[in-house]
Amino acid sequence: MDLSLPEFLAHAIALEHEAAERYLELADMMESYRNDEVAATFRDMVRYSRLHHDSIVARAQGLKLPQLRSWQYRWRNPPETGGEEAFDPALTTYEALRYARENEFRAQAFYSQLATDASEAEVRRLAADFAAEETEHVQALDDWLARTPRPSTPWRVDPQHEA
Repeated sequence: MDLSLPEFLAHAIALEHEAAERYLELADMMESYRNDEVAATFRDMVRYSRLHHDSIVARAQGLKLPQLRSWQYRWRNPPETGGEEAFDPALTTYEALRYARENEFRAQAFYSQLATDASEAEVRRLAADFAAEETEHVQALDDWLARTPRPSTPWRVDPQHEA
């Protein structure tokens, strides 16, 4: 995938915006179910996504970014939004962290691919920087997961979730 610098930054801003929106939606839902520990986990992810979003917006100052329509993005779903599996009211903190880790890993893969494919040197450099940042997020989530008790029944094999 080859993007110009303005296209790349527009994608990166959208990616982080969508991630923050999804995590906020999940946090609000978990609070409505009184799953406060998982809600707090998702609120932490909102904060991290917004910080990254704001740093990308600051980097884009002075550039004319394209106003992309939903069908113009180079993804089917934004890499950091994940699927619907996290909308389970019985989600544990461990499962929420796994969900967030998977999202961060997809974002890292997205940026790594751009760092390889881009023809513009600045896009390659920024994409590599963003991929490294996402790798740090994956590592931080791995560390957090290592300190978090595993659920007794993994959520993806729970009979309640099989259909």
